[in-house]
Amino acid sequence: MTNLVSTLDMIAEDIRANLIGKNTARDKAVNTSRELIRACSMCIRASHRDDWREAERLLGEARRIASDIITTVKPYPDLYHSGYTQDALKELIEASIVLAIAQNKPVPSPSELGVEDAAYLNGLAEAASELRRRIMDKLRAGHNDECERLLAAMDAVYDVLVTMDFPDAITGGLRRNTDLVRGVLERTRSDVTISFKNAILHEQISQLTALLQPKDDAAR
Repeated sequence: MTNLVSTLDMIAEDIRANLIGKNTARDKAVNTSRELIRACSMCIRASHRDDWREAERLLGEARRIASDIITTVKPYPDLYHSGYTQDALKELIEASIVLAIAQNKPVPSPSELGVEDAAYLNGLAEAASELRRRIMDKLRAGHNDECERLLAAMDAVYDVLVTMDFPDAITGGLRRNTDLVRGVLERTRSDVTISFKNAILHEQISQLTALLQPKDDAAR
């Protein structure tokens, strides 16, 4: 009996030490995830202002924080695959893709960002939705080629997402995010089309005004 108690005590101590380490890692990951989400949000905001230097700085900070999170939870796969960890990394993916597309640069791959495929796809979906905001900002100045380029980027993202026909347990609920992208894409395409038609109409009115102006002057 003494040996049993002694053995159980040693086992319990090992388990307790492991759980203390895991709980410490979890607490750190949760707190650091908030920092990552904030940095990514600010990065996207800076990109919408075309403040590329600040956006790049914030993205670099976000990548450093993400690396810290991954290092912290790496010994505990269940913590790494937990919702708060993957959601935070998804924000990094979104910010990285939004900034790349906004600057017309190559989009980083999952391996370049050090993330899982499912998180990447969902971050890609959220990035596509975020592009609508940039398009609407650009449309305030009137229809332009940049709006068309960004709309084409949204189309390209949706074309990829719609081919990922796998169970939600594999893709992390991608189907719902893909449906959301489709709705955002349709609304954005409608807005861009209206802007394009308005631009043509304004041009035609200007041309007609120019043609009629000399006649008005002569009549006077």
